[in-house]
Amino acid sequence: MQHPEKPPTRLLNRNFFLLWQGQFVSRIGTQVVIIARVFWIKHATGSAAIIGLIQMLANLPAVFLGPIAGTFADRYPRRTIIILSDVLRGLAVLSLAALMFLAPDATNLILLWLLVTAIIIATVSAFFAPAISAAIPDLVPRKRIAGANSLGQMSVQLSVFIGQGLGGTLFRLLGAPLLFAIDGLTYLFSAVSESFITIPQPLPEKSGRWQDQFRAFQRDTVEGFRYIWQRNGLRELLLISALLTFFTVPIIVLLPFYVEDFLGVQADWYGFLLAGYSVGSLVGYLLAGSLRLSGRARSRWMVTFIVLESAGYGLLGLVRDPKVALTLAFLGGATGGFISVNIMTILQLSTPGEIRGRVFGLLGTISSSLSPLAMGLAGVVADLLGQNIPLIYLACGVIMAALSLTLLVNQHVRDFLAYEPEEELLPPVEQRVVPLN
Repeated sequence: MQHPEKPPTRLLNRNFFLLWQGQFVSRIGTQVVIIARVFWIKHATGSAAIIGLIQMLANLPAVFLGPIAGTFADRYPRRTIIILSDVLRGLAVLSLAALMFLAPDATNLILLWLLVTAIIIATVSAFFAPAISAAIPDLVPRKRIAGANSLGQMSVQLSVFIGQGLGGTLFRLLGAPLLFAIDGLTYLFSAVSESFITIPQPLPEKSGRWQDQFRAFQRDTVEGFRYIWQRNGLRELLLISALLTFFTVPIIVLLPFYVEDFLGVQADWYGFLLAGYSVGSLVGYLLAGSLRLSGRARSRWMVTFIVLESAGYGLLGLVRDPKVALTLAFLGGATGGFISVNIMTILQLSTPGEIRGRVFGLLGTISSSLSPLAMGLAGVVADLLGQNIPLIYLACGVIMAALSLTLLVNQHVRDFLAYEPEEELLPPVEQRVVPLN
């Protein structure tokens, strides 16, 4: 077990900053590559079904490995998991870049290796994500966890703004191979930065017999399932979130076709819309990290924003002006950012540290369980409907809005979103009775 010299007293301490810095750089590279990958496939094949199929297959490992990965994050050093994850992802992406440089005309081979690389990255990321989420509360003061989550999500959206905002232009100027190479190097930079951090973590005692360790691993995984199932409100929220994600995925998968074929603008606008969503998300993160709302007020705002965000996706199918679409993307980002930071903070504050990795691993699995299916179906349905993207967007938005409205009448969910840490419920210091001995 790693022991820190003393508990963190400020948000931007050395350990948190090194972790944040490495992740920020690698995320920029990843966001640039998202555009390079999508448009390379689109230009090479012209098929929405292939884009959706590759994204579906690449996301399956994360769904199946979430529970196992979460248990790993509780039983093994999270620092080691984080560093190795970035090293492996960096090497995988660099291998794809090398193939593109050495055999640029081998389209089928590149498609195959692109799929293999995507699966490798998704598999490794399944272990990386719960380790990061579980580590954050141990790297910053308890009262600054919301601020840490806000900064973390801000780095995500800043990377989207920088990476995808310029991604379409960089794809035209530099090409996919060079962008993949840059992405691989950013992963390695992140691993180097993370190698200097210390993450305090209580680790369970391990028996020398592998049979005993395996049984303990199974027991810990089941304990994570039981913890989530017994949390009223969390259970229902996860079900609705999984369904909302299912209908959100087609909007993301089909966005390149929406931009070029429906809005009638260049690929640059794909990046602009994603960047607009990112800027809106930054506003939402800032609000979530700075506003001190009571539990009940926070719950009401979150439910309202979930409904508005869902309706906004449907409205994209009704607009042909790219500037209006950009405005909707911004508003969707603002509402989504506020929601995500608050939910992450509630979970981190209310979950014991020794089970936190399992909980976040399972949450990732449950919330994204339907995503691969949605990715595979999105392209197929689009091709069957003659790539009528506005109709698909409108239908998804209407269904999402209806699902979101069910949260308004679910008392368990509203109570869960109104969670307040016990220390925040204590009276001010001067009003407490202090014992003399």
